[in-house]
Amino acid sequence: MQASPVSEVKAESGNLQIQRLSWAYPWRWLAQGLRDVRRAPGIALFYGLCFWGMARMMVWVFRASPEYVMSMASGCLLIGPFMAMGLYYVSKQLEQGKPPLLSESLTCWDSHLASMGMLVMVLMVLEMLWGRAAMVVFAISFDTGMPTTANMLQTLLRPENWEFLLIYTAVGAVFAGLVFASMVVSLPTILDLDTDALTACITSMRVVGSNTGVMLLWGMIITALIAASFLFYSVGLIVVGPVLGCASWHAYRASVSAEVKAKADAAA
Repeated sequence: MQASPVSEVKAESGNLQIQRLSWAYPWRWLAQGLRDVRRAPGIALFYGLCFWGMARMMVWVFRASPEYVMSMASGCLLIGPFMAMGLYYVSKQLEQGKPPLLSESLTCWDSHLASMGMLVMVLMVLEMLWGRAAMVVFAISFDTGMPTTANMLQTLLRPENWEFLLIYTAVGAVFAGLVFASMVVSLPTILDLDTDALTACITSMRVVGSNTGVMLLWGMIITALIAASFLFYSVGLIVVGPVLGCASWHAYRASVSAEVKAKADAAA
């Protein structure tokens, strides 16, 4: 069983080696995530219920104020990865042959508070910009007032509203891409190597930049699974959420390594 890479020196962006990934890797991460969920079902269920609660809250916001759905979605993208940090801890413990504990998974972030606090600030800025941009698109597209929940879908699917759909989708894609690129391996990097937030974000972007196609596939898989899990009152998230959380740890482990640089430093 492969041990977690731990550098003898403080990990910096230049220390961390970005691995080249093949197209088979995302499917392998899913299989490994499912395996970890099966090995720690109780903890996975706890986090799955948390993800399900977030989804139900989003549905409630959509019904009450559809114009705030994009803001709510970005908020979930902000909170979700931090909840998933407990799942990263679970996969890390299982990888090292240690039994994971729910209590420790809930506090695994406390020794990385400074780095996580900075990362929270960065993501909050992205979230506020995303929400504001979405509101502006709504405002300029529907100057007679926001569409209600009852006529939301009918209004959006009208042929004359194609420009709104195009702009709204483009805005969402840009901000979703920024969040994904900066977060895909940043939190596992902080948890595993105790890096600062800037190093973690740069490392995450380097992973996406070096393996753009594979990471785009990974993002599409995540999006498709989450979208499918929203069917039937979002109950699928109870399983999908923990699986993706654990799979994200394995995505980090396959993408980032500090061993090469650490060994070079030790030899010097």
